[in-house]
Parts: sequence; C-alpha cells; structure tokens
Amino acid sequence: MGAHSRKCDWCGCGTPIVRDLQPVNTDYQYWCVECARALIIKGDPIEVYRELEGEPIYGRLLDEHCALKRFYSFASA
Repeated sequence: MGAHSRKCDWCGCGTPIVRDLQPVNTDYQYWCVECARALIIKGDPIEVYRELEGEPIYGRLLDEHCALKRFYSFASA
C-alpha cells in the first residue's frame, strides 16, 4: 500500500505527510499535517523521519513550531 492511499495512523482521516522511521509504537508511523504539528507543539516531535509529499512540509513545521532545536534526520528513499 503506497503512502498516497494511507491515512494518518493517529486521526485516521488525514493524508500522511511524514513517516516516523523510529516509532515508539509501530501502530503510529504515518502522520498528517495536523497531527504532526500537534506532536511538535506538544514537545514530542518525530526525530527520524521521511517526508512523503516531496515537499519539506514537516521540516517547515519543525522550523515554525519547535523552540528547542534537536538533531533531526531526514531519511531519503
């Protein structure tokens, strides 16, 4: 199943923009923009990820909402 046909693992309705490559719980690997933003704001951002849309949407969310910069890893295909 391709990422384009998946739904967000958290809310179940959004189209995923990012995949967590080191998930704590394997049931929650794909995140839509709203749920990904909520994770960042909560202070629990995805640290090792793959952008699914080809655009750095998640990277921009990190820049906009993450007060404490960590070392993030962008994994290429």
